[in-house]
Amino acid sequence: MRPTAARLLNILVPVKRAVDYAVKIRVNPQQTGIDTNVKHSMNPFDEIAVEEAVRLRERLKDEIKSIKAITIGPSKSLETLRTALAMGADSAIHVEIPDSAPAPEPLAIAKTLKAVIEKEKEKGTGVDLVILGKQAIDDDLGLTGQMLAGLMGWSQATFASKVEVDVGGKEVLVVREIDGGSEEVRCRLPLIVTTDLRLNEPRYASLPNIMKAKKKPVEKLSATDLGVDLTPILETLKVTEPPKRVGGGKVESVDELVAKMKEAGITAA
Repeated sequence: MRPTAARLLNILVPVKRAVDYAVKIRVNPQQTGIDTNVKHSMNPFDEIAVEEAVRLRERLKDEIKSIKAITIGPSKSLETLRTALAMGADSAIHVEIPDSAPAPEPLAIAKTLKAVIEKEKEKGTGVDLVILGKQAIDDDLGLTGQMLAGLMGWSQATFASKVEVDVGGKEVLVVREIDGGSEEVRCRLPLIVTTDLRLNEPRYASLPNIMKAKKKPVEKLSATDLGVDLTPILETLKVTEPPKRVGGGKVESVDELVAKMKEAGITAA
């Protein structure tokens, strides 16, 4: 028997275009940030989020109504959305910003996602579950999911290593990664979930799916359309590389070690 419309789940998966994880990061000559004229790809934690959304549909079948990917970024971010569509997302939203604009901060992204969720609700589709990476590998802030949950007043389960959804009961069981082990939490829908590394291993998009992704719908929006301000509120003063590591040395005795520590200005606690 096909589930009633009230039990169908709509999933939103935010993804980010980031410097590829295999690229060696270098500071730009102006020392205002990193050199971004390098290979980019989808943030790895967001890949895990897309994969989990697709796996949920494979497990729950007709109970998942739609999987929609979204990104907030420059024109080249469309490539990241196409990757999500090739992995199994049904449609996408691109909140486009100028190529020269600075990357939006987590609070601005959370406010943008909130505006999109409210817009989807007005259209009658709604969003029941948001799955996103626990952090982006470029800024490593890990704040967007928590901020979005706070703005929406929704439940949240961060650092997920296992997700089980009971659509009919409107409940989600999440196993979270914590210091020294794991924690099991039960949350009511609607829910924000942030993904950890152990949740799954993302699939490679097949060539047929890559071709199909080109025909899937991508809605273009702007910050103005959503009534949000993406202007950064933080200022980066200077970015420098860490000092180069120097080799160590050997000492013949404890007395020599103590003497060298004193020379270096190191004192015992």
